[in-house]
Amino acid sequence: MNDGLRPVRLPANQPPRFYAGGAAIAALRGDAPKKFGPEDWVASCTTLHGEQAAGLTTLPDGTLLRDAIAEHAANWLGDAHVAAFGAEPALLVKLLDAGQRLPVHCHPSDEFAATHLHSRYGKTEAWIIVGANENSTVHIGFTEDRSEDTVADWVARQDSAAMLAALNTVRVRPGDTVFVPAGVPHAIGAGVFIVELQQPTDLSVLLEWQGFADDEAGGHLGIGFDTALRCVDRRGWADRLDELVRRDSGKDLFGHPEFFRAERLGAGAELDASFSVLVVLDGTAVLRTEKAGEVPLAKGDTYAVPHAAGESVVDGDVAAIRCLPPATPTPQLYIRSSV
Repeated sequence: MNDGLRPVRLPANQPPRFYAGGAAIAALRGDAPKKFGPEDWVASCTTLHGEQAAGLTTLPDGTLLRDAIAEHAANWLGDAHVAAFGAEPALLVKLLDAGQRLPVHCHPSDEFAATHLHSRYGKTEAWIIVGANENSTVHIGFTEDRSEDTVADWVARQDSAAMLAALNTVRVRPGDTVFVPAGVPHAIGAGVFIVELQQPTDLSVLLEWQGFADDEAGGHLGIGFDTALRCVDRRGWADRLDELVRRDSGKDLFGHPEFFRAERLGAGAELDASFSVLVVLDGTAVLRTEKAGEVPLAKGDTYAVPHAAGESVVDGDVAAIRCLPPATPTPQLYIRSSV
């Protein structure tokens, strides 16, 4: 019975994607790898763009998590969250294992998504690097300001080399975090394994669509590149990359609670009552909850933890990531800027 009173261990949820990867996800979970299963959508109430069900998490009893939350929203999410965001987590968590370099792309802001895509949310996201090869890189933000005509020309000619060269290339290692505001163009390099937190949509504008999407329409979300490219942040980021990339972050991994929150958990970690998604990266432990008893944690486990489980503590030697929805806003606490 998924009434939101106790944590639920989740199976892998790997909808088919257009790029290769997934070996690191399989190794973490102890599963057989899928060639085109590079993303595990954890505790997902979000569908792939244009799909009715693909991407949604199915709980062990066959219930969709989305439906369980809709029926018992206060238990799962807490009254304050429901009042602010409705009966949805306002969060999507993924495990993403790039078996190849991803295309240069970006995501719309809330304002752009509402105006052009009939969506409440755009897609600001952030990455926690949990695995990387020695020379693994990500590419993020233009190195200098670029004109609208220049970007449009690159896209029209599908000049992948020019687009990639125009981005800041950053070497990453486990422990790093990368914040990716809506509009900022980016590409994840091959061999990078991340825990990704994002706003709950599957909205991507593929500046580099050739070789990835079936056709040009798959790059511009069906609204045409003349419109879609208006969401691109064309500003230079070379002199302010520290706003996006953090090394050896503390407990608060991103510093943008208006979008999502994440914490590293170890032995003795104390957790407040909240809906959260746990990703266990290593070790074993017991999560001792205030109202739902004890929950075993082991490497590769992912859990949806309801608000109603109450406060809890981690007892044991474990490394985990706790992913949380946006902080419940108070008047004048957050002012989002448009891209």
